[in-house]
Amino acid sequence: MTILDDMTAATDSRVGSITAAAIAVDDQYAAHNYAPLPVVAASAEGVWITYVEGRRHLDCLAAYSAVNFGHRNPEIIAAAHAQLDAVTLVSRAFHSDRLGPFCAALAQLCGKDMVLPMNSGAEAVESGIKVARKWGTDVKGVPADQANIIVARNNFHGRTTTIISFSDDDTARRGFGPYTPGFRVVPFGPDDPHADALAAAIDANTVAVLLEPIQGEAGIIVPPDGYLPSVRTLCTERNVLMIADEIQSGLARTGRTFACEHWGVVPDVYLLGKALGGGVVPLSAVVANRDVLGVLHPGEHGSTFGGNPLAAAIGSTVVSMLRTGEYQARSAELGDVLHARLRALIGHGVLAVRGRGLWAGVDVDPSIGSGKEVSLRLARRGVLVKDTHGCTLRFAPPLVITEEEICWAVDQFAAALAETGAHPDIA
Repeated sequence: MTILDDMTAATDSRVGSITAAAIAVDDQYAAHNYAPLPVVAASAEGVWITYVEGRRHLDCLAAYSAVNFGHRNPEIIAAAHAQLDAVTLVSRAFHSDRLGPFCAALAQLCGKDMVLPMNSGAEAVESGIKVARKWGTDVKGVPADQANIIVARNNFHGRTTTIISFSDDDTARRGFGPYTPGFRVVPFGPDDPHADALAAAIDANTVAVLLEPIQGEAGIIVPPDGYLPSVRTLCTERNVLMIADEIQSGLARTGRTFACEHWGVVPDVYLLGKALGGGVVPLSAVVANRDVLGVLHPGEHGSTFGGNPLAAAIGSTVVSMLRTGEYQARSAELGDVLHARLRALIGHGVLAVRGRGLWAGVDVDPSIGSGKEVSLRLARRGVLVKDTHGCTLRFAPPLVITEEEICWAVDQFAAALAETGAHPDIA
């Protein structure tokens, strides 16, 4: 019996008292802005999470791509420990010996001139919006307070007040108005394959088009092949910045360093986050050429923790790891295995499979159960995924996963699809 066989037996029990007690404390004191699966993590390594009852689960979510390189990746952890023994924070009131090398390495990885380091992904998006508007005013000559930015329907760029202002997710928006003006929403990819609606939305005051190359929260929606090249051409012809939100899709998740590479597209601005912090610290960045990021001057934008020495040391290590191409290759090769195994379930509880690399959106037949119900069944079998939009599950394991682990996870998924009866709690 292999360790993976052991896992099936070890996880098929109900919530224990230690788990229930931990969840009760969360429920009492933590704001209820999430509805997590009833699994309480105590430790993790590689692709496995061990929770307080001592059982292990195979992580097929990777913190929404923040843990691309595996939990507690030894190279990243070593860099963090070394920096913890030196200096962690000086704010941007002073220079640090880690910031410049990090920005230089990341700029080179992206093929750009400059980096604006921030913390969360949403903060990178907000910063990108500010930069685009400032560029529009200073460079393009858009009249003050008249700039508009085009975004895609079903987008997900975060949950700050400005970002939800152009979201069409009613749960994210309802009750949080008034909303920030200056955005135009058009159909994405499959619903606008030639970018005709996007072209019609551009006017003289448009400063940017902000898109996820592959929409993540929407269910891993991949655009048709001509879409992003058409967007790139339109932005060039109309003197509009193309901003690619690669916070989830970037840094090897799809089998390329950036998802845009699948279509030979280079945006004017990259928005990066999640995996950039190695699964250890929040770290995000806006990356662009000097003619774009050079519009910022001292006092116009900032962040106390943005570019802190600890994050910069970790970010430099992440960039170094990406330069080898190892993780991009693993994602591409193992992604073929994941997608082939998932597609084999079409007609057996699965309606559709989408994605690139080690990133898959799987539509489950609603007659079998909701996405949440199937994710609970799967968690009982030792595999962690997360539902979105009703009956869609997202598979995004750390890129250090093995082929054996992928096949085991999909076998558990097949078994979960075949289950009947309700299972309100899990191991």
